[in-house]
Amino acid sequence: MPEAQPTDAGVSNGVGRRSFLKGLGVVGATLLPAGALLVTQGKANAQSGRRLSKGDADLLRFAAWAEIVESDLWTQYNELGGATKPNDGPPNAGNPPYIAALQNLDGDMPQYISDNTDDELSHAAFLNAYLKTHGAEEVNLDRFRKLRGSLATGVDPSKIGKRLTNLLRLNVNLGWYTQYRSEENPDLGAILNGPFNILHEPAIPLDDTDTPPTTVVPTPPIPAGSPAERIQAIANTAGFHFAFIEQGGTSLYPTLALKATSDEVLRILISIGGVEIDHFSLWHDKAGNAVAQPLAGVTDPKTGLAFPDLNDPATLARLHLQLELTQTNKILPEPCDFLEHETLPPCSVIRPTSTRLGGAVATVKAFTDDLLFLGQSAEFFEFALQLATAADNVVRQLED
Repeated sequence: MPEAQPTDAGVSNGVGRRSFLKGLGVVGATLLPAGALLVTQGKANAQSGRRLSKGDADLLRFAAWAEIVESDLWTQYNELGGATKPNDGPPNAGNPPYIAALQNLDGDMPQYISDNTDDELSHAAFLNAYLKTHGAEEVNLDRFRKLRGSLATGVDPSKIGKRLTNLLRLNVNLGWYTQYRSEENPDLGAILNGPFNILHEPAIPLDDTDTPPTTVVPTPPIPAGSPAERIQAIANTAGFHFAFIEQGGTSLYPTLALKATSDEVLRILISIGGVEIDHFSLWHDKAGNAVAQPLAGVTDPKTGLAFPDLNDPATLARLHLQLELTQTNKILPEPCDFLEHETLPPCSVIRPTSTRLGGAVATVKAFTDDLLFLGQSAEFFEFALQLATAADNVVRQLED
């Protein structure tokens, strides 16, 4: 019996794999009635041009608010620690000691920061443009840009005193670090605290007194008590704050999407939400490097904040922690309880996704507790809660 001849295409007569797959697409299209294709295309075009329902507009307006907030904080991070100007502009000089400290977490941190900044700016611009195109009111927060921000080398002088968010003193909630390693789910009542606390710590240098006298930050291990230890602690805080912010979006967008009426609005929310999940996965990985050797043990000489070794059994015993909830290279969501059905097995999912814990009002509260809005006006909080409450109160409507 002759030996079978291998083919890359899986079909004979010299038809290549690409042609074969292309042919499948043609065949698949011919299986659908022509009228069905026209109806589908017509429905999509009609949906794209019609006015938004109030509920869908409320969902997109809060998403726009969140993206504008994120754009402001990421712009500050990018000025000091990014590789390029926004929208893939020219190289960014930034703050060399801060950049060096960030690169101790990962050599590609400056590029990742710039990419994340571009993403958030694009989200904010798109959502507002979509609202305007569909006859809905856009979200404008320019009147609230009154916070000072950093005075360190690298900041844009034209933006001093015109920030929307505060990065100079943060309380970073690390509950997300534990909940994604746990088999329990906060949506089902689990209370999961972070492995340690980051309280009243800057995530960017306040000014040039926070940077070492030279532009070189030693590679780890960082000498205890050295000038470099302050800027490394600040960079470590930033690494955890990056993940905190993006896990908020990871939970927020599913809660909004579940309320959408329009298929197109649903598509927008899950598509942007998917990028937020991508961001969180990236920063989750980098944050772990601050609490693993050789960086673990850095202590801010001004605030006393210490970054423990979350892989060290002796450290874990002292902090009454378990390795399974702290191990730094466990960055993918562990399977956990999901939905209130006792017979269902654990499932790896985004959590929380309930409106109570991951919705719009919960997002405003989390950002506020983070001190991200420290110094903002009462009018700012009133406007944020107005948008958030409207989004959380949306009930999905069935379309005709």
